[in-house]
Amino acid sequence: MRVATAGWAWAADYAYAARRQLRRVFSRAGLPVGDGGRAPVVLLPGVYETWHFLEPVARELARGGYRVSTVPGLGDNRRPVADAAGRVARYLEEQDLRDVVLVAHSKGGLVGKQVMVSGSGHRVAGMVAIATPFRGSRWARYVVGRTLRAFAPGDPVLRALALELDVDRRITAVYPQFDPHIPETGSLPGARNVELPLAGHFSPLGTRLLVRTVVDEVARLERQD
Repeated sequence: MRVATAGWAWAADYAYAARRQLRRVFSRAGLPVGDGGRAPVVLLPGVYETWHFLEPVARELARGGYRVSTVPGLGDNRRPVADAAGRVARYLEEQDLRDVVLVAHSKGGLVGKQVMVSGSGHRVAGMVAIATPFRGSRWARYVVGRTLRAFAPGDPVLRALALELDVDRRITAVYPQFDPHIPETGSLPGARNVELPLAGHFSPLGTRLLVRTVVDEVARLERQD
């Protein structure tokens, strides 16, 4: 990856993130929820994110008849993975959701996998995880604060999740060719891996290619169940 391309990917990422945070503050538009004619879809945004980052995907899923929802207690996903997964599992139980497809970005994919291996995992048909650091990120070693340093390779939570192999076949990992935040890429051995000719960690979420890919994979998991 050339330096100029890498620099462009960083700039595009933060421009997208800034737009989504501004939309969160100023937009009155609610989450696109759909008419519920198809499988329930639960969005799991990444760290410091809300559903607004996944809004382009949510909008297309809602158009397709999926009942899209988020977990109110998740906030901006700064809690440890186990804590966040517990909140998601309780939400699935309280809403009595079944045959759920999780659509996750970044850390959300770690939370989703933790849910899948929990006692509530039988409620989840599968997960589409976008740019999830299943193997961590080497850059996490150099950041300040426990929230982001938890993504360092070798973190006990990441290592424990990596040993949970049974659910991997029900996960589709979608990731760009170049991710400036996760040089290791978001691939997951044993899962269905889909690499897209894109660059960035956040900005691909707004591209037609990624949105279409995610919707297609949600439909595949729905049929598989």
